[in-house]
Amino acid sequence: MLHWLWVLIIGGIIGLIAGAITGHGHSMNWFVNIIAGLIGSSLGQAIFGEWGPQVAEMAIVPSILGAIILVVVVSFILRMIRPNADET
Repeated sequence: MLHWLWVLIIGGIIGLIAGAITGHGHSMNWFVNIIAGLIGSSLGQAIFGEWGPQVAEMAIVPSILGAIILVVVVSFILRMIRPNADET
């Protein structure tokens, strides 16, 4: 049970870091940060492998890289769907 709590916390932090690096963090709430961190972690570890320091069985550097890729791709897709959303 405690392991899953750590996974959610670390996933949220990874999503927060990815949002801050890409500049899209202002449009993401805590739930989206956790989802982006968890999916980005899986994506990053699948692409880059499991190297570097690990917390809650997530390799931090590949997880952040995967979350950055995820945030950029999702932001691009949302911009294509809603082209005037960034003008407000």
